[in-house]
Amino acid sequence: MTSSKTLRAKTLRAKTPRAETRTERLTAEAHAEHEGQRLDRFLSDLLPQLSRTRVQALIREGHVTSRGATIEEVKYRVKSGDRFALAVPPAAKTALRGEAIPLDVIYEDDALIVIDKPAGLVVHPGAGNPRGTLVNALIAHCGESLSGIGGVARPGIVHRLDKDTSGLMVVAKTDQAHRGLAAQFADHGRTGDFERGYLALVWGAPHLPHGRIEAPIGRHATSRTKMAVLPGKGRKAVTHWRVLERFGPKNAPVASLIECRLETGRTHQVRVHLAHIGHPLIGDPLYGRGFKSKLGKLSGKLQSKLASLGRQALHAAHLAFVHPISGTLLRFNSPLPRALIEIVDLFKEL
Repeated sequence: MTSSKTLRAKTLRAKTPRAETRTERLTAEAHAEHEGQRLDRFLSDLLPQLSRTRVQALIREGHVTSRGATIEEVKYRVKSGDRFALAVPPAAKTALRGEAIPLDVIYEDDALIVIDKPAGLVVHPGAGNPRGTLVNALIAHCGESLSGIGGVARPGIVHRLDKDTSGLMVVAKTDQAHRGLAAQFADHGRTGDFERGYLALVWGAPHLPHGRIEAPIGRHATSRTKMAVLPGKGRKAVTHWRVLERFGPKNAPVASLIECRLETGRTHQVRVHLAHIGHPLIGDPLYGRGFKSKLGKLSGKLQSKLASLGRQALHAAHLAFVHPISGTLLRFNSPLPRALIEIVDLFKEL
């Protein structure tokens, strides 16, 4: 039974301990019910603070012993009565550099951090974005409180937002938290308390007040930067939507504000699904290009505001998950950023 805690967008900073700088000594003893299990699975199950990948690395590096002998085989079959000793070295420093980039921290403790990401911030360093990312900012912000993901002192990214999508993200600070959060994101609420919700400003408006989109998503056949609905080929993708407000003439709305709840977590899922039903995101350069002609029908002030937006009008507004350590159900809500609120207010004048 989990308790529930709701937190809205405000900065909370918790004191975090210095990372462990000494080798940690752990033990694990096998009983009859463990007979025949692989060593890596046995150790990762009994020592939840270590991911299976981390355990495998420790075994291969000679940090696991039993009866004075080093065991370097991850597939070693455990026997009842086996007692294992693990020497876990301190987390290695990451090759990535920390950068003093301001963060809107919603919640933080020893295990994880929740931030409200602004539009324009890339999540992870990569080709074309070697620096200035959320990961660089988190390394600087969290400092020595990062106890190591896979043996390296780095933040554990369990989900991502597009560069130009704003809103809530949770990031792990420890191996155990990373493992627990990753499992919840993979399950996506099918068997537990987990929710992801978005606010989307789209062209036009669906005729129905709410609905469900189930359309498989995969990589676009000719454009490698795009995703597409691929019947029979793509991965299962399900989005639940609800119209919050329509703007413009009642019989022909110009735009609408839609709330989307994800049942799966595919790349560009909200963007692809809304475009698929004929209502792409306003400002979306990949999936909404065909709707640029609608700009000419708007007021000069609204046209100017949309032209300067520079992003798709998508915001990750709601996030709920079970804390991987305490078991507490945490809920976070983030309001639309000012740039999108200003556009909504202008649409209301239509």
